[in-house]
Amino acid sequence: MKISTKGRYGLTIMIELAKHYGEGPIPLRQIAAEKELSEAYLEQLVSPLRNAGLVKSVRGAYGGYMLANIPAEITAADVIRVLEGPIQPVEGIENEEAPQRELWVRIRDAVKNVLDTTTLEDLAKYTDNTVHDGYMFYI
Repeated sequence: MKISTKGRYGLTIMIELAKHYGEGPIPLRQIAAEKELSEAYLEQLVSPLRNAGLVKSVRGAYGGYMLANIPAEITAADVIRVLEGPIQPVEGIENEEAPQRELWVRIRDAVKNVLDTTTLEDLAKYTDNTVHDGYMFYI
């Protein structure tokens, strides 16, 4: 399964809204500027998110977008399904032989599990505490 820029940028919007949850509406131009993304493209992506009830829009000088629910109740799967459609690594798995079909089903279920159990709150609070060791040369 390959996530397109629609899914990636849509998730970026949602994570930014989650980071600012409770602070009022956030203009897309702010997210676009901070993440160096096209504001026009983000506008195209936020429409289906709004139609799906994941975000609310506020008009006016201090308008923008905000999450329609708390970040802990919106999953990555909610966002990806709206923007990318059903989660499936291979189309037409019913035509595959049993061993391959089982593999594709297991892959699909693993991806779905990760997306279904990862909330916007998890993503908004994520910090990279991984220590990246440089190359070590031994003589």
